[in-house]
Amino acid sequence: MASSDKSSAVSEKRIEDAGNTVDVERLSEDDRFPPAVVRKLLFKIDLRMLPLLGLLYAVALIDRTNLGIARVAGMESDLKLKIGERYSIASCIYFVPYTLLQLPSNIVLRVLGARTWLTICVTGWGVAQLGMGFVPTWGYLVLTRVFLGAFEAGFFPALVFIITTWYKRHEIQKRLAGFYLVSIVLGGFSSIFAYALTLLDGKGGLAGWQWIFVIEGAITIALGLLTFLFVADFPDKNKFLTREETKLILDRVEADRGDSIPDEMTWAKLWLHLSDWTIWAYALMFMCATMPAYAIGFFITIILKGMGFSTRDSLLLSGPPSVFAAICCYVCAYFSDKTRKRALLLALQTVFTTIGLFITAYAKPNGVRYLGLFIAKAGASACVPAVLAYGANNVVSHTKRSISTAVIIMFGGIGGIFATTVYRQQDAPRYLNGIWATIGCQFLMLALLAATSFTFLRRNKLARQGKLGPLEGQPGFFYTI
Repeated sequence: MASSDKSSAVSEKRIEDAGNTVDVERLSEDDRFPPAVVRKLLFKIDLRMLPLLGLLYAVALIDRTNLGIARVAGMESDLKLKIGERYSIASCIYFVPYTLLQLPSNIVLRVLGARTWLTICVTGWGVAQLGMGFVPTWGYLVLTRVFLGAFEAGFFPALVFIITTWYKRHEIQKRLAGFYLVSIVLGGFSSIFAYALTLLDGKGGLAGWQWIFVIEGAITIALGLLTFLFVADFPDKNKFLTREETKLILDRVEADRGDSIPDEMTWAKLWLHLSDWTIWAYALMFMCATMPAYAIGFFITIILKGMGFSTRDSLLLSGPPSVFAAICCYVCAYFSDKTRKRALLLALQTVFTTIGLFITAYAKPNGVRYLGLFIAKAGASACVPAVLAYGANNVVSHTKRSISTAVIIMFGGIGGIFATTVYRQQDAPRYLNGIWATIGCQFLMLALLAATSFTFLRRNKLARQGKLGPLEGQPGFFYTI
């Protein structure tokens, strides 16, 4: 879009107010965007976006990690998953298409629109999930996991990309934590729901573990229909706000970071954005955050069973750590947005993850080891939206936001591959090697966080002294640390 078009669309310098011409540049933020009006409008957007997107992400997380639950519920013996590394391979193979298709998916997103693309993704992985309930052998299980990863690849980066285009920088983490909170709680109690489904064992000629995939797959397909009917698109394409409300949202984003209107993707921009080392730093940090989250999701029931709990108790005890994690996740996000500080809270959450992992690895009493899972789950879960917010706050333009989001979440898939391969069958049930690999990732997270924080502090200082800038090509922009 030409600069004159962009100016007329969102950055009008003069507006009409009660018949009088008012100079926008001389108005305070509260005059331009009255707090009461903004709060009401943001609540309307939150209500439209967050519950549905949160539910969809919760289902995505359940569908990708319920393999561990099904394994405990009888799939291991039926499909002979104890042979070699079959379970780890079936878990890991999902992340290959999930990782490779992130960036292409975000490019397709702007072309097809959020509603169409997300509907394709949700319905597609629902069918793959349903198919897992009818696999006769381990090989077919691996094939369905490939399709599951391919369709889920486009969902999470699209979800994060869409949310970050609606809000100002210091409103993002609460929203990301909001939908992630839904996913943590529902994902945590998916083990209890799965246990209920295993009670259908023998019904319709299906084993209990098969009913887990059949019912959850059918639910996902139904949600695909809701996605088509209700999901919100990008602000400039939305259909549920009035023209005046849309303009207010776009003006707020324009005033905050100057990228309310999408810029055109070109090959030159693609390579320019990919050459920014900070994007790769965010990506590695996200890998470090997702690795413990995936490890706990895939292996918590197995670790609990290794402590001596029965299958029923292992499934039921998998839920409570998620409730604690959800509370910590939102509290950390609230204070991060309120204080406008990202790095310090992210560092604290990483330290908590590390402490929890050490306790789970080396404590003797089962109760203390279970407490370690609470702490590790809480720290890792809070880190996921924190890294996403940290990255989203420090990029400008739709093209860079699209690329950075895809690259960051792509490395989340690598974190999943890492988690499913270092937690080896021969290390069960304590998985000390896997836990140490996860702890190593937390130290890498802290190192990367220190490097980016130092860089941003230095760039902000130079920009304020007039020796560097404009940062990210946007006058008045400063990095969030």
